[in-house]
Amino acid sequence: MEHQVFVAVPAERLRTALADQAHVARAVPGLQQEAGAEPLTGRLKLRVGGHSVTYRGTARVTPREDGTYAVDGDATESRGTGAVKLALTLTLTDTEGGCTVTAQGTADASGRITELPAEAVTVAVARLLTRFLETLAADGDEQPEPAAETGATGTPARAPHPDRPAGDFADTGEPPAEAAHARRTMIGRSAEEVDHSPPRGRYAPVPAPQTVTGNPAVRWAAPAAALALASAIVVTRALRKRR
Repeated sequence: MEHQVFVAVPAERLRTALADQAHVARAVPGLQQEAGAEPLTGRLKLRVGGHSVTYRGTARVTPREDGTYAVDGDATESRGTGAVKLALTLTLTDTEGGCTVTAQGTADASGRITELPAEAVTVAVARLLTRFLETLAADGDEQPEPAAETGATGTPARAPHPDRPAGDFADTGEPPAEAAHARRTMIGRSAEEVDHSPPRGRYAPVPAPQTVTGNPAVRWAAPAAALALASAIVVTRALRKRR
């Protein structure tokens, strides 16, 4: 088979990415790496049309003296007796705006993959190679950011403020003993005041309704006055009758 892929990075940068096996493993679409093994060892699911075949195996990318790269892979079906053996040669050629990668090689397969249409298998393998090379180029194009200077505790160190003298506790991140004691005292006092102060706002307690109680003297004065008035009226009428 032969397949060509254009990537928008220089060939030299892609060579650097291919020289790192861990970098190559991260670029393989869908590769589930096996813990404690070589970077390119694990499981890979190949989708062919409406079917999928999962393989477990290993691969390796090796540079050659002529500037090409050899890709050798050997895998077996995770659920079956089929196997695949791959041998590819990658050739990198600088072109305008990037480089062209030409993949040539052969593959020997047995098992379920041989029961699927050959054209569909070729399309699936070409798609996998294209995604792998594009991901490898995009990942290799990212430059690592410079690490920030860290202090003794591993946290980023803060630059001293220009308006503060040397030896200020803001430069070391630790306050002196006097400042720490004053801070604890203020925090304790504030907590005590908050604990003994009534809540305000929406959490303030609703005051109980006030009941107005009358004065006992006023309460008995009204009946006494009414009684006196009635007695005066009776006496007046009695005097009038006598006359």
